[in-house]
Parts: sequence; C-alpha cells; structure tokens
Amino acid sequence: MAKAEKEIYRNELAKRQQMIKDANLPVIVILEGWGAAGKGSALGSIIKYMDPRFFKVYNMDVISEDEKRKPFLYRHAVRMPEYGQFSFFDGGVMDEVTKQYLHKEIDDKEYEEKINSIVNYERQLHDNGYLVIKFFLEVDKKTQKERLDKLLDAKDTRWRVTDDDLWQNKHFEKCEKVYADYIKMTDTVNCPWHEIKSTDRDDVERFIANTIIASIDSAIREKWTADIPENKYAMKEVGPLCAISLGGKELTDEEYRSRLKELQKELKGLHNKLYRKKIPLIIAYEGWDAAGKGGNIKRIASALDPRGYEVFPIASPTREEKNRHFLWRFYNRLPKTGHVAIYDRTWYGRVMVERLEGYCSDNDWQRAYNEINEFEKDLTDWGAIVIKFWIQIDKDVQLERFTLRQNTPEKQWKITDEDWRNREKWDLYEGAIDEMIAKTSTDFAPWHIIESNDKKYARIRTLEIVIEEIKKRLG
Repeated sequence: MAKAEKEIYRNELAKRQQMIKDANLPVIVILEGWGAAGKGSALGSIIKYMDPRFFKVYNMDVISEDEKRKPFLYRHAVRMPEYGQFSFFDGGVMDEVTKQYLHKEIDDKEYEEKINSIVNYERQLHDNGYLVIKFFLEVDKKTQKERLDKLLDAKDTRWRVTDDDLWQNKHFEKCEKVYADYIKMTDTVNCPWHEIKSTDRDDVERFIANTIIASIDSAIREKWTADIPENKYAMKEVGPLCAISLGGKELTDEEYRSRLKELQKELKGLHNKLYRKKIPLIIAYEGWDAAGKGGNIKRIASALDPRGYEVFPIASPTREEKNRHFLWRFYNRLPKTGHVAIYDRTWYGRVMVERLEGYCSDNDWQRAYNEINEFEKDLTDWGAIVIKFWIQIDKDVQLERFTLRQNTPEKQWKITDEDWRNREKWDLYEGAIDEMIAKTSTDFAPWHIIESNDKKYARIRTLEIVIEEIKKRLG
C-alpha cells in the first residue's frame, strides 16, 4: 500500500477514535477466519494507525483454566470496552464454539443453544449502544496449505502453526460447511458479518479500514431506539405481593435453634457434593429495606466452606461499571464451577431502583426483563443452580425496624435518609416488583417469596429451599 494511502487511513481512523469518544460509542471489532488467513497481520496493520491509549487488543486463542470454569460467554463479556473506546478481538466466540462442535465436544443441541446465546448476546450489545463489527477472513485449501508449510519451514515461525490449523486443512470441506452455517445463523441486521478473501494483504487492510470507518459513521449518524423483544420463556405465576399472607409464620426460639442446626449441617454436606460434581450455585437476594436479607445470608454462608463461596454486596455502580452494559459487573462476579455466589442485591436493580429513580431510560428497563431472562438461561444452560429470593415484609413491620435502628446507637449505621425516601415510594416500588416477578419468574429460575415478618421463619425457609433445589439437581 502506498505511503499516501496509509496516511489517509491513519488520519481517518484517528478521526474516528475522537468521534466515538465524543459520541460515547463503544466499538467491538472481531476478526475470525481460517488458520493462516492473516488475522494477526490484518489486525496489526489496522491498529498501527490508531492511538493505543484508547483501544485494547485481546488474543482469544487460549482459554485459561479459570475461564474454563465459567460460562462460555464470560471471557468475551468481561472484555467489552467502556463507552467511547475500542476492543479488538483476534479470534472470538465463533472459533471457540465451532471448534468444540467440529471435535464433537458438544452435540447438536448444545451447539444450537450456544448459537442462540451468541445471537442474544450480540443483540443485547447492540441494543445497549455497542457497535459490533465482525470480519471473517477466507482462504482456499491450497493457499492455506502453502502458507502453513511456509511457516513450518522456518524455525522462527514454526510456533505459529497449531495442531488445530493442520486438522482444519485436513478436514477443510467439513470445516467450510460448519463455518458457512455458523455465519448464516449469526448474521443479523444489526451485527452482520463482513467476509473477505485474504489473498492480498493490502486489499484486506483496505477492506477492514473502510468497513470500520463506514460502520462508525453510520452508527453515529443513525441514532436508534432498540426494540422491546417479546418474552420467549414460560413463566411461573407468583404474587402479587399484596396477596401474600404474612401471618402465622412464626417460630419459637427453641424450634428455630434446633431446625437451624439441622439444616446448616445438611447444607454443609451438600456443598461438598456441589464442589465434587463442579455444579455452581447462584443465590440472588432482593427484598424490602430492613426485611432481613443480611441475617438471612449470614445463616446460609455460615454453613458453607469459606474457601468455596463469596458474598457480593451490590452497591451503586462505579464509574467504570456505568460505562458498560449493565450486566458487565455481574459477569465479573460469577462463581467458578463448584463454587457458590451469593448476591445481596442483584441485576434486578435495573427494573427497580434504576427504573424508579430515573437512572436509565424507559427503553432500557423495559428491555431488561428479556435481557435478564436470557442471562439467567445462559447460567442454567451452563449448569448453574439459580435461586432467587424476594424477602417480603409489610409496611408496618418495616417502620418498626427502621425506628428500632434509628433509636439504637449500634444499629444506626443500618438506616439512611435514602431508606426513608424509598419508604415514601412503597406503592411505586410494589408495582415495579410485581411486574418484575411476573416477567422474570421463569421455569429455570423462578422467584421464591419469603415471608419475613418473623426473621427466624424466613431464615429457616430460605435454607430449606436452597437444600431442596440442590437435592433436585443432585437427583
């Protein structure tokens, strides 16, 4: 490529970096393709024109041991860029999933589930303001063989040829069909594939640069409002909250202590089985302020091996978290297989606090029901047990507990002005909670409403449900 032409691309790509920064537009560029098609060279030729302070490059060829123990989309989701920046992926989820399918590590059903998850994930990115640009570099069988042989002939480049590259060339026709089908299934209006023959390096460089430039211009020029997808999952009928009786659910101190000891002992044994079978457990807590979530969590956590669980108290998002898809901070807090994650407040903040306090748009929270269902479906497909608790009390009990906290010096840290303000919006919150439960209590991750006017009863009931759900999975 001539020096003058390179200078044009340098100026144009530098200009687009400033444009996406000004527009707060996050850009994900994914380079997939055949072995020896030149993905690394193509990527290197593009980023050399750009300011390295405002992009990150990820080589996705190697999956770490920690990543193998997380959902398959985890390693891609945690690398999404902040708004106004680029992330470049050398290889991606296509290479990972098609390789598993070609080598019969997953069957047709698992492959189809993963394809659906990928399409949903890319749609979510687009709907949350991300620009996703996907390239596939093609090469014919003969050319690929020549390039692989050339790399193998030189000791300084031999390391670049993997067993997978050689297997791919040997089974070229089989791979070709799988790749074509994958591209067809994941080629969408908002996240299309851009295919190019990698015969000439300069042509590839021009094509990728021009596509990135045109895609950014189009995304900035055409402001969109995401559609609200229809729910595609079956729901379990739960609630409304006002219909749930909170009376008659009390335990004596003696009943409580005896049953607590018995259940904690049983849960401890089950935790060992979960670890041995590598089954992850996710326990999500939501509920009214002063409903007793903290004490409830404490009784579950104290029955678990401290090396195998973590409790995540979810506060307001940090600046870094606000600058990404709202689920990003929860992808970063997922447990490994065999471990337990307990969330004190969750991703449901999107359809409660963020909705009612105006921290997101109406379109954002209305889409979130479907995005959350897809997220939880991916978790259960991965093998996780997902248990969701809503800790329910009535308005009078909340007032009693607020007053006690305010009048007890050692408990005053538990009560804030925000708690009192939220109490004034009880009816608004109750309506939002009813809608949340109705739209997200799925067959694979149903809500459990825990009557908590008596904290002792609530603690026992949550322990019973956790044990029931684990036993159900263990059979």
